[in-house]
Amino acid sequence: MNPDVVSDAREILDARFQAREKAITESRRVIRASANAIRALHRSEFDKAEELANEAKSLLGEINAAVVDTPQVATHNVVTDAAKEYAEARITQAVFTGEEIPTFSELAMDPVPYLHGLGEAVGEMRRRMLDMLRSGDVSGAEHLLNEMDRIVDLLAEIDYPDGMTAGLRRTTDVSRSLVERSRSDLTTTVVQERLRNDLRG
Repeated sequence: MNPDVVSDAREILDARFQAREKAITESRRVIRASANAIRALHRSEFDKAEELANEAKSLLGEINAAVVDTPQVATHNVVTDAAKEYAEARITQAVFTGEEIPTFSELAMDPVPYLHGLGEAVGEMRRRMLDMLRSGDVSGAEHLLNEMDRIVDLLAEIDYPDGMTAGLRRTTDVSRSLVERSRSDLTTTVVQERLRNDLRG
């Protein structure tokens, strides 16, 4: 056997290891920045949310550059989780600020983590909707419910094996259940409001 085979293999594996370590470290930072951006959005701190989302975007770009030649690392769970969390932050930001939801192409990512982020954004929208109901903003809550419905309908159209979509069907099912619970909450609030108005009348 060629004596260089071990050194050649080590050179390749060393490069993969370095890419893996950077990807794991930076992915955790992406996840943290994205989660903090979502928290800022719920507090209506939109400038802070934008700053944090931009930080996550920059870190994700560094990860993609580091793993471009190592597809084994690019599909590592922590890397796809980071992309998913960033997508969720950007989608939530768009919904909360009345902007058009960005596409996966605009976010420069693979469609699979994007679709999971889209599904998980439904949970953030439900939280926002409940806050609106508590403050009496029924029309705003109705608008959010319509957006949630639209997302679930879109996800339901993605009909591929779970192995290709990393279990997207489960994410879709969870999102659908959140929408139905939200619809029930909204209906209850509207009925109660009508009863109160009738009693006043």
